[in-house]
Amino acid sequence: WLVIAVGLVRAYLAKGSYHSLYYSIEKPLKFFQTGALLEEYLLIAKYLPGIVPSSAVLTAFQVMSRVFLTWAVTHSVKEVQTEDSVLLFVVAWTITEIIRYSFYTFSLLNHLPYLIKWARYTLFIVLYPMGVSGELLTIYAALPFVRQSGLYSISLPNKYNFSFDYYTFLILVMISYIPIFPQLYFHMLHQRRKVLSHMEEHKKPE
Repeated sequence: WLVIAVGLVRAYLAKGSYHSLYYSIEKPLKFFQTGALLEEYLLIAKYLPGIVPSSAVLTAFQVMSRVFLTWAVTHSVKEVQTEDSVLLFVVAWTITEIIRYSFYTFSLLNHLPYLIKWARYTLFIVLYPMGVSGELLTIYAALPFVRQSGLYSISLPNKYNFSFDYYTFLILVMISYIPIFPQLYFHMLHQRRKVLSHMEEHKKPE
């Protein structure tokens, strides 16, 4: 994710504009975001054969939605790749993941700076809505092109007697954000209160 961040900065400095920066980081974005599926698989497998915690389920939704945005929307609908909304979610994802992996790394080293912990449990307040807004706006921008081209849609009649409308599916995906995003957001707010208040208690002089 640091590679993506550096790629964005270098492309911006070279072009002098933030428009169409997606093309400068398209390949590493696809690689690293798709690689998150392996991480998520290991996370879920860790808790099996018991019941998977709700936090793992919410994280799985987040990872799957990002992979879906990367391949099934941004990659598949070329017309949206120049949309500013794409840069919006890419920047949000990149900052979020750099902070998250820094948090994990320093935690494993048993030397976690307060600044990184604070950033992990604070910057999401802005980054999560920013990322979700970019994702939803990108899907919305893709809708007319999907309807016009019939992308990934299956019409009747066919030998399987089955139909699928990708345009409608994308609308349902957008609607699914309504119940899922607040759960993820409020879960992080709860974690923030618990973690940061606990740290403040330890900072108080005896």
